[in-house]
Amino acid sequence: MDALTDLLRGVHARSATLCRSFASPPWSLRLAPTAVLTVVVVVGGDGWLHAEGHEPQRLTAGDVGFVRGRTRFVLADDPATPPQADLARDDCARWARGTRTYGLADRGDTTVITGSYEVDGSVPHRLLDALPKAFVVPCADGPCPALDLLSEEIAKDRPGQDTVLDRILDLLLVFALREWFDTRADAPGWYLALGDHVVGPALRAVHDEPGRAWSVADLAAVAGVSRALLAKRFTALVGAPPLTYLTEYRMDLAAALLDEPGATVDAVARAVGYGDGFAFSTAFKRVRGVRPSERRVVAVRV
Repeated sequence: MDALTDLLRGVHARSATLCRSFASPPWSLRLAPTAVLTVVVVVGGDGWLHAEGHEPQRLTAGDVGFVRGRTRFVLADDPATPPQADLARDDCARWARGTRTYGLADRGDTTVITGSYEVDGSVPHRLLDALPKAFVVPCADGPCPALDLLSEEIAKDRPGQDTVLDRILDLLLVFALREWFDTRADAPGWYLALGDHVVGPALRAVHDEPGRAWSVADLAAVAGVSRALLAKRFTALVGAPPLTYLTEYRMDLAAALLDEPGATVDAVARAVGYGDGFAFSTAFKRVRGVRPSERRVVAVRV
């Protein structure tokens, strides 16, 4: 398993609220998202994404914009157009299952679609933390089938439509993030390392079996190189030595497991490769700053 696949497993569209808005210039929609990640698409026209604290970014047909966290933003035909509607506050009419349509006009030159993603556990935050608060992924290779499918399916009302729309949003996220990281010189080290013939196999091995008692020698054998070469190259590309990365990743997994109902410290310790709760608690406290039992109390209260 590669790191991107592993991290994406916790980011899902679940009964996502999709807003479809029709607009003709001048138009401007203001949004205050509550989801961990919001996707914005301009269909059949173009527009601007202006997120709080960022310069306006242009969205042309086929581009996909993302806004992370509770960053307020405006979608408009022009950055100078003042907001005409607040989709976080205004009462949008219910349209189909899990979908809302807000009409600035009965029909418009531009269709704007927004959707949301939620996150399970702590692991995906390694992915989300590598993203800007707001960014636009251009559809560089021509037609974007996922966008075309979303535009088509959002207009339907058929059995299972919630699931269909959620899966399309998930697919759109994978395509967009892969394109984003592939074209960024500042992509996170763990992503760039996946294509490296030395570090890639070791990194995949860690994500395949995080609970295994890995040593640098074991990971070097997987990569087919010496321990010294793996340690040097892994640290240079990923930004941390192999066993440090393994420990940090295990603690991400552990934090997610501790949030599950009925989880015990001993069970979580075994799941992430520790023989006893004491050794696990020591490692967790060193990385996370609190003991697992303290984290568990907070998780239960939340």
